[in-house]
Amino acid sequence: MHPKTAFSEDVALNMLRSDLHRWYLEHERPLPWREKPEPYGTWLCEVIMQQTRIDQGTAYWERFMHRWPNFQALANASVDEVLKEWQGLGYYSRARNLHKAAQIISEEFPNGYPQEMNQWLALPGVGTYTAAAICSICFETPVAAVDGNVLRVLSRFLGIHEPIDRPSGRKPLETFAQAWVDPKNPGRHNQAIMELGALTCTPNAPDCASCPLQKKCASSFMPHKKGSLPPFKQGKIKVQDVALQFHVIVHNGLVLMNKRPDSGVWGGLWAFPTSEKPGLPAAETDQPPASLNERLISRGPCGTPVKHLLSHRRLHVQFWLWLLPENESLDWGEWHTWESAMELALPRVLESCWTDVKNSAEQKESKTVA
Repeated sequence: MHPKTAFSEDVALNMLRSDLHRWYLEHERPLPWREKPEPYGTWLCEVIMQQTRIDQGTAYWERFMHRWPNFQALANASVDEVLKEWQGLGYYSRARNLHKAAQIISEEFPNGYPQEMNQWLALPGVGTYTAAAICSICFETPVAAVDGNVLRVLSRFLGIHEPIDRPSGRKPLETFAQAWVDPKNPGRHNQAIMELGALTCTPNAPDCASCPLQKKCASSFMPHKKGSLPPFKQGKIKVQDVALQFHVIVHNGLVLMNKRPDSGVWGGLWAFPTSEKPGLPAAETDQPPASLNERLISRGPCGTPVKHLLSHRRLHVQFWLWLLPENESLDWGEWHTWESAMELALPRVLESCWTDVKNSAEQKESKTVA
């Protein structure tokens, strides 16, 4: 079924809109950013909710709104403060772009905010979907906001079996989405499709019997076996195993911390110095990894090895303790107490095992001193 031949008449489009909107008004979740939609809160929500579950992201949204209630307040924060508040959400480039965009808005719109699609698209971290969501919800711009939920709903509704990660599959969905958007209430319309995808037209167990679009849906009578329903993708990136070593370097009760480059994994966060290589780690032994520096003394494994999954990498994380002797110095980063280091913006993998590593390191260091 093709969108140009399926529902091209205005009457049919209006009927579908009405059915969808009635369903939404009955099933809309009471999310805090929907109470009084405004540009700052909506933008913050859309950035936080990328690659994030609603139940997890809501707490972050509320904390950000409480601490930095507008563009100017967020712009005046330091990037380290923003990264610390973001800790645990992952994809830290989102937090850095959030901060940069707030600074740009504060400078270029000192008494307001962007209101046009092209103005939002010029900001770091704002793509077509985010700009469309903000402009349709806050300024009633009649533009379709197409996210993963929308792609799933419309690919099933239209019976699009072409891969949605290729133009042949995605283009007809975007064309239909724009034709179907309600010009009188585009914000409600976009949120209604997203809500339908989140609550009813779910990835693995769609509730077709409760769907307001069921009678016209090309997929409503298809078998609901895993992998049998659209959307389909042509290619998936294989998850790679990576052996990652955290080097815990201690000196007189202090621990060395490095701020990672903005680009790459955990960009802008603080961590122990690291080394890594593709593949699985060698079996744990009492033999140290290659010497980091001739002044450092190896004190063996530290803490418990852990596994940590990123989007396309499976990290096999090990910790190794190193001691810097009394009269030596090292300028690889900043020395912190364990308590002050914990207050830095850390990768989630370190946050989750911090106490274990700290206790292990302090125990081995105290034995060395004794």
